[in-house]
Amino acid sequence: MIAALDVHYKENYAKTVLLIFENWTSESYHECIEVKTTEITEYIPGEFYKRELPCLLEGLKRIDLNSIEVIIIDGYIYVDNEENSGLGGHLYHSLNEQIPIIGVAKTKFANNSETAVEVFRGESKNPLYVSAVGIEKEKAAEQVKKMFGDYRLPHLLKIMDQKTKEE
Repeated sequence: MIAALDVHYKENYAKTVLLIFENWTSESYHECIEVKTTEITEYIPGEFYKRELPCLLEGLKRIDLNSIEVIIIDGYIYVDNEENSGLGGHLYHSLNEQIPIIGVAKTKFANNSETAVEVFRGESKNPLYVSAVGIEKEKAAEQVKKMFGDYRLPHLLKIMDQKTKEE
């Protein structure tokens, strides 16, 4: 199984959504878990992971991690070409480096061109930026490219994004 997760911040809480699906070409999800976290820290520039990581870990407590082959996050694994950990890297270390993490980002980071692969999907002229730890970034990029959906953002990642924004 594959777990995709993201966090969206509301006025008084953070909403984490986990979508669990069977494989890379799945058209629908097997399970959707939503978790509200009321104790969130302030955003600190350059330390985004300190705000988001606790929310992701809280969501992951709701599933059997032994059944998960890989986790997809909205974001990057590394913040630069020297492989300093971003959100995905910190998540990987928090999970004792047992589950590969794939970061899928919609915007480019200036200093991590060597740690992310551009993936063009559908007719889009704008790439997704795929990074990975625990799996080769090129293999991760191939998997993201073959995910179900005709548009830039794979169908299930779009659903996850929409669900994080719902009340």
